[in-house]
Amino acid sequence: MSGDLPLNINIKEPRWDQGTFMGRAQHFFMVTDPRNVLLSSEVLEDARVTVEDYRLGVMKPGLTEDQLWRAKYIYDSAFHPDTGEKMLLVGRMSAQVPMNMTITGCMLTFYRTTPAVVFWQWVNQSFNAVVNYTNRSGDAPLTMNQLGAAYVSATTGAVITALGLKSLTKHLPAIMGRFVPFAAVAAANCINIPFMRQRELKCGIPITDAEGKRLGESTKAAQQAIVQVVVSRIGMAVPAMAIPPVIMNALEKKAFMKRFPVLNAPVQVVFICYTQQSCLVFATPLCCALFPQKSSMKVSSLEPELQERLRQSNPHTTTVYFNKGL
Repeated sequence: MSGDLPLNINIKEPRWDQGTFMGRAQHFFMVTDPRNVLLSSEVLEDARVTVEDYRLGVMKPGLTEDQLWRAKYIYDSAFHPDTGEKMLLVGRMSAQVPMNMTITGCMLTFYRTTPAVVFWQWVNQSFNAVVNYTNRSGDAPLTMNQLGAAYVSATTGAVITALGLKSLTKHLPAIMGRFVPFAAVAAANCINIPFMRQRELKCGIPITDAEGKRLGESTKAAQQAIVQVVVSRIGMAVPAMAIPPVIMNALEKKAFMKRFPVLNAPVQVVFICYTQQSCLVFATPLCCALFPQKSSMKVSSLEPELQERLRQSNPHTTTVYFNKGL
C-alpha cells in the first residue's frame, strides 16, 4: 500500500553506503547501466515526477520502496545532480559502454597512419568534451563562447598529444605503437577535462555543509574534483585499451591472419569491441566508485579568504562537501 511507504526515505543520497567502495560500486552499477540509454522520454519523465513529488511529500498510489529507488536511479542516470536538467544522451555515464566500445575499438584498429590517428582522436576527444561538459560540477551556465573555446582548446591539445606520442614510437617495436591510443587517451584526459571544466577552476564549484546548505564556491574544491575525475577516467581506459593490444599483436602473427589480410581490420574491430564491452561494463562503475560522488575536504584546505568567511559564519563547520562530477 502506498500509505505504508514512509516519507522519510532519503532519496537525495544513494541507496548504499557511500563511505565504502562496495557501496559506491553498487550505486554506480545502477547509474552507469547501459540499458538506461534505451529508456524512453516517457519513462524518464515518469521517474522525474515520481522523485520530485516524493521529495515534496506526494506519492503515487501503490508506490513501493523498490519502485521509488528504481525511479531515483533512472532519474540520476539522466538528470544533472546540480541543475536538474536532462543531460545529453551521449554525455550520460550510461552511454559510456556503447560509445567507448565503438570509438576506442576504431582507435585501436586504425592507429598506423597519421590521418587515422588525427581523425579518431578528434572523434574521441569530441565525445569526451561532451561527456565532460554534461557531467560537470556546479550549476553556473556556460556561454556559447566559453563552451566553444573550451572545446577547441581541449580537442586540439589532445590531438597534438596523440600525434606527439605516435612520433615517439616510430623507432620502437610494433607492439608499442598499439599502446599509442591508450597513452594518448590517458594524456588527453589530463588536458580535456580541465579545459572543459575550466570555468570551475576560475570561479569555483558550490560547497555545502553536511545538511546540504550552500556555503559558497571554492576553486580548491574544483581542483580536487577534477583530479579525482581524471584518475577515474584513466582507470576506465586501462582494461579496455591496454589489454587488447597485446592479444591483437599475437593474433596478427597467426598464419590465418597473414593468409587473409583483408580480414585483419574487421576481425580486430569485432574482437576489440567484444573485449571492451566486457571490460567497460565493469570498469566504468568500478572506476567511478574510486571516489565518492559527494566528495569532501577540510575547511582548512580551502582558500584562505573562504576559510575566514566560514569561520565567522559557520564556526562549527570543519568539513565541506561538493559534487565532484563524473
